[in-house]
Amino acid sequence: MKKIVITGSNGLLGQSLLKLLLKEKNNYEVFGFSKGVNRSGRTDFYFVSIDITNEENLKKELIKIQPDAIINTAAMTQVDDCEIHKEACDVLNIEVVKWLKEIAEIINCHVIQLSTDFIFDGKKGYYKETDEPNPLSYYGISKVKSEEILLNSKIDFTILRTILVYGKVYDMSRTNIVLWVREMLEKGKEITIVDDQFRMPTYVEDLAMSCKLAIDKNATGIYHISSTKLMSVFEIAQKIAQVFELDKNLIKPISSSILNQRARRPAKTGFNLLKTTSELGLKVHSFEEDLQRFKERRLQQKRVFTPYCRTIKGC
Repeated sequence: MKKIVITGSNGLLGQSLLKLLLKEKNNYEVFGFSKGVNRSGRTDFYFVSIDITNEENLKKELIKIQPDAIINTAAMTQVDDCEIHKEACDVLNIEVVKWLKEIAEIINCHVIQLSTDFIFDGKKGYYKETDEPNPLSYYGISKVKSEEILLNSKIDFTILRTILVYGKVYDMSRTNIVLWVREMLEKGKEITIVDDQFRMPTYVEDLAMSCKLAIDKNATGIYHISSTKLMSVFEIAQKIAQVFELDKNLIKPISSSILNQRARRPAKTGFNLLKTTSELGLKVHSFEEDLQRFKERRLQQKRVFTPYCRTIKGC
């Protein structure tokens, strides 16, 4: 049985990993690290309430647990916030990774680090793992530095770069593009979406599976995780409307040049997924296929919940 520590276990990917790994309780002993209380709705794993930006406490807990693998899902990912709060970004996105690397050297464990398409400048699209990073934002710079810590180490590590992660879990503190677009359109609200930035969104269940595959196969190095087709963010929003049978006419295009965003965004990212499919063995899908899977999962959950809900007054 492998001991797995998930940092950021209250987040979208963290809760998705709990759901996936705890299907195989004979294979994994799971520890979740997050600030505050356990928001996963589960009690069948070990939850540690911890601020991982406290180096002493983080290292003490990891030494105590002696995990076989650490999946570091915790990060400051709000791009504009990273421009404003650079010191906080440095601690969570860079220093924490350095501390995890130092612990991994001592206890000989596998570190799985999440990274981003924002390490690239967006001049070409369909980036390979071997393409040279050239970040435009402080967020992107911080993630390049975190990658370099692992690339220059002697530990077993996996870097999973991803794009626009979406999905739904038990208790979420943040939304994502699919939930936000669907919510706005369901309310009949008009939204403006950039049509000059291109991305390949990632369904969180596929990203969680990538983490599991990296553990199971002891796959090290860098892998790109996303859906298969490069689309403008405007096209992504229209596809969400189509799959959820909502009004596309409420979605209006806008140029990113007039948004006055603090941080620069790459115009065209997207990944080449050949290494991921051939070496990691991940089955990849189109964004529309993933959206349909997501929609079906939500419908299944509602069918399970509704009969119970009807027994509760006011539900």
